[in-house]
Amino acid sequence: MSLRFASAIAASLMAAALFASPVITQTAEAKSTCRNTGSFDRWLSGFRQDAAAAGISRQIISAALGNVSFNKSIIKKDRTQIIFSDDWLTFSGKLISAGRLKKGRAKLKSNARMFNSIKSRYGVPGEVVTAFWALETDFGGFLGNDSTIRSLATLAYDCRRPEKFHKELIAALQLLQRGDLRLGEMKGAWAGELGQLQFLPSYYEKHAVDFDGDGRRNMVKSSSDALASAANYMKYLGWQKGQPWLQEVEVPRSMPWEQADVTIKHPRSQWAKWGVKRRGGKKLRADSLPASLILPMGRNGPAFLGYPNFDAYLTWNESLTYSLTAAYLGTRYAGAPKASPGRAKVAKMGYREVKAVQTALERRGYDVGGVDGTLGAKSRAAVRDMQLKLKLPADGYPTPDFLRRIR
Repeated sequence: MSLRFASAIAASLMAAALFASPVITQTAEAKSTCRNTGSFDRWLSGFRQDAAAAGISRQIISAALGNVSFNKSIIKKDRTQIIFSDDWLTFSGKLISAGRLKKGRAKLKSNARMFNSIKSRYGVPGEVVTAFWALETDFGGFLGNDSTIRSLATLAYDCRRPEKFHKELIAALQLLQRGDLRLGEMKGAWAGELGQLQFLPSYYEKHAVDFDGDGRRNMVKSSSDALASAANYMKYLGWQKGQPWLQEVEVPRSMPWEQADVTIKHPRSQWAKWGVKRRGGKKLRADSLPASLILPMGRNGPAFLGYPNFDAYLTWNESLTYSLTAAYLGTRYAGAPKASPGRAKVAKMGYREVKAVQTALERRGYDVGGVDGTLGAKSRAAVRDMQLKLKLPADGYPTPDFLRRIR
């Protein structure tokens, strides 16, 4: 799937590149120092032997790889990292448009029987998979136009991540040999993701299901196969039937802010003791269900409790911004209101400001995961630790005042 790339944001390329305002840059990871000096044709000859050894038939190898060529533009895209500098409210606001809300609700209604069957078999609500369907390919409307085989062959030959894409190219050939897809259907994102939910071939091979019963696991043309496959994958990631995934909450003026992190879980009763309430000020259910307090824009911005099912989102996509957007969109389809902007205006911390924070923290010895202008898990952890040292509310979200202090 698109989440399988090292960048925390790369997973939202298909959707967010269309609707968000990315900053195009080259990160340390994307700036590969390796050079491709060998012959692509010689490499391809060797790969053909590997494919045959993996059990791929001579006919499939010939049909798929007979005219394949190196695609220089794929390497250029791979070397260019897209970093999204928007805060969560802006990012989610662009992706969750009124049109997507309306269309998603219509899809849920018109396909109610299918979604009920998927939920019955895998335990995953239709609202959850519909949100991914909306964000990944705009309900199957934009799958990508790059040749999957050519893209994967180019990346498997490339010096940066050859082992990863060698495996993906073998998996793509296995999909052809199995008959799930035909060669003409294998078009998608530039990095080899396929179908209406954007699975990389190895994940397609492992988790796709034939839900419509036609004998093929066709996530490109069959929406039911694609959506059921997404539910099957979420179940594999640990989705618990009948359990919530995300809940908007209100936070008090003061509490142990250092506990507000997606990696920290407490019983819901503990959050209630600390003054966290449901949206609208009603009391939380004081039970033992574990939850994390997620503050994507700090203590003054939107606030959510992420339950164990939210962990599946973070495996689907490592980016908290994207995962929270997908989970929140699922709650909107399930009837939740538009998220509150929070109790106070949150000062903008754009790409340059975040880079300045990361640079200053690196100088103090922190590992921020790279100076890339995006607030990943390591950057937030470093901010939180520095806030504690400065005796500031340690919510993990930097402010202009915080930047002035650490400079």
